Amino acid sequence: MKKHTPKPYPESDDAPGTFNEPYAAYHGAQHPGIIFKSALQRPESQMTGFQKIDMIRRGISKTDFERFKDKAGLDYDQMANALSVARATLINKKGEDKFNQALSERIVSLADIYSYGYEVFEDIGRFNSWVFRPNQALGGQRPFDFLDNQFGREEVKNLIGRIDYGVYS
Repeated sequence: MKKHTPKPYPESDDAPGTFNEPYAAYHGAQHPGIIFKSALQRPESQMTGFQKIDMIRRGISKTDFERFKDKAGLDYDQMANALSVARATLINKKGEDKFNQALSERIVSLADIYSYGYEVFEDIGRFNSWVFRPNQALGGQRPFDFLDNQFGREEVKNLIGRIDYGVYS
């Protein structure tokens, strides 16, 4: 993996957190780090805290959640485990129905990690596989096993950061 260099993203006049046009609308192909369709045209890992707050307050729609789930290659059981929620909670929403703020926050937090991983690994499939492989830096456990709480997500994000900067992990 080569060193990740953040790429500039165009600013948008749209309100932050609106989900209407993918990055691909401006650049021909969707940036691998973008999880949700957003007028911001940048990966979640490069959004400001205020932009994420706005996204969370608006709520994540079932449609956006499904897009993330599919891109991450996860099933409902895995998503329910990572989000510490009942599987039925994820399944019962339809279309543009929004998840509550607490669950939206966990979804955005998880998407932030996946977005960062996609940028660093430069390959969606490679990151999706890495997250399920035992990792020596995590005591031989899989990164995915740490994603069910805030502190575990921070550890995984720090590990991805070490990989990004070429620190043996």
